[in-house]
This record gives sequence, C-alpha cells and structure tokens, in this order.
Amino acid sequence: MTDEKQVQTSTDSLAFECELPDPPEKVWRALTEPRLLAAWLMPNDIEPEIGSHFAFAGPDARIDCEVLEAEPGRRLRYSWRERPKTQDASRPEPLDSPMDSIVTFTLDRTTTGGTRLRIVHDGFVRAATPVAASPQVTMASAGCRLSLGAPNTPNPPGAANMPRMLLRAA
Repeated sequence: MTDEKQVQTSTDSLAFECELPDPPEKVWRALTEPRLLAAWLMPNDIEPEIGSHFAFAGPDARIDCEVLEAEPGRRLRYSWRERPKTQDASRPEPLDSPMDSIVTFTLDRTTTGGTRLRIVHDGFVRAATPVAASPQVTMASAGCRLSLGAPNTPNPPGAANMPRMLLRAA
C-alpha cells in the first residue's frame, strides 16, 4: 500500500500488510487448507475451527497452535507455541527459549475485488533477539509493508517486486 494509512503494532509485533489481486476467498484457502498452507509456510494439520489444535512441522522445533478466531474470508487468529529442541550438535545456535505468541491474519476485500492482507505476529520481536536490539524497522516493497515493532509509522512508498508465494500456493 502506498497511502499514508497508519499501521498500529505493539513494540513486540511483526506486522505485514499487502494488497493482493486475488479475492479474500482464495487468500483464505491459502491460509487454511493444509496442503496450500504447507506450500508457502510449513507442513501442518490446520483445521480453521475455533478451539482446534494443530501443529506446524518447524525446521527447528514443532510449533503447537490453537485456533482462537476463525471468520472465513475475514480473520484467522491462532496461538503459536514453539518449544526448544534438545541440544543438537549440528546446529550452532540452538533454540534456547520457548516462543509463545499470537498470529493474526486479517483479510479485507479491496474495491477492485482483491484482498488487503494484514498479518500481525504479536510477541515475535521479543522472542527474536537480533531484531529486538533494533525494534523500529519498517520496509516496503511492491505495495506491501513490513513493520517490526514500529508503531504509528506511516507507510513508505512501495518498491520493486515482492514474492507472491502465498498466492502461488492457492
């Protein structure tokens, strides 16, 4: 997005906004169908029903989740609980602390029939030590905006190409 809309995030959130040409129904499928979600994120067994438990097969640890909110085509919210693995000699820096956070996907239909997608990962910056050292980071690309703990930062102008893996999956 290239307008001056303010994006509200807490200081420990990773927030991403993007306008996609595809309708919310297609974006919803990419977020909630296990095969499509796995194509752009990780293998999983998601069922988009409030209270359902599912897991991502993360590269470093299993990520246990619970669906907290599911409004088809509009909003998906789930807990994200990544637990450390036991010490692995092949990994120089083991995941040494749990990550308990919340991920929220908000989908709004645009006037052209596409989707304005907003992803907020609350608690992410707190858990990501290198990012936490400099939490006021904002980037923009191809009508998308990424904000790492930068509350009330106006959108900068869009830049060149941004991967569309989410929609390629759907």
